[in-house]
Amino acid sequence: MARLRDLQLSRGRVLPERLLSVRFSRSGGPGGQHVNKVESKVDLRLDLVGAEEVLGLAAIERVRGRLVARLDGEGQLRVVSDEHRQQARNLEAALARMEALLRGALVVPTVRRKTRPTRASRERRLDAKRRRGEIKKRRSDRGSE
Repeated sequence: MARLRDLQLSRGRVLPERLLSVRFSRSGGPGGQHVNKVESKVDLRLDLVGAEEVLGLAAIERVRGRLVARLDGEGQLRVVSDEHRQQARNLEAALARMEALLRGALVVPTVRRKTRPTRASRERRLDAKRRRGEIKKRRSDRGSE
């Protein structure tokens, strides 16, 4: 039987399974009579309001901003899986996808610091330009002789 579990986001960040809700339904596509009678499709949802106490307001806002297309009408994060024939495998796939989405959304991008070229690198660049210009100049002088 399929079973929910905690979401492991990183070493210190674990979302308890009580914040998750799951619904099963019949999956479409090929499969004959099997798909018409077995509820193997998984609809997994995460309560972001409840997750706020674990992750903090800033992290939840980052998740909402980056995963806005995956939020349902109630503001819950939604993942659907129906790629496998077994309910348990679909549930595990949905849990893994939810973890991956959350890990990706929680990454804080590093801000690039503006830097200036060093004096030596400017001089190297100008020397290279000068050398290249001299090569081209010699090329044109040879053609006029």
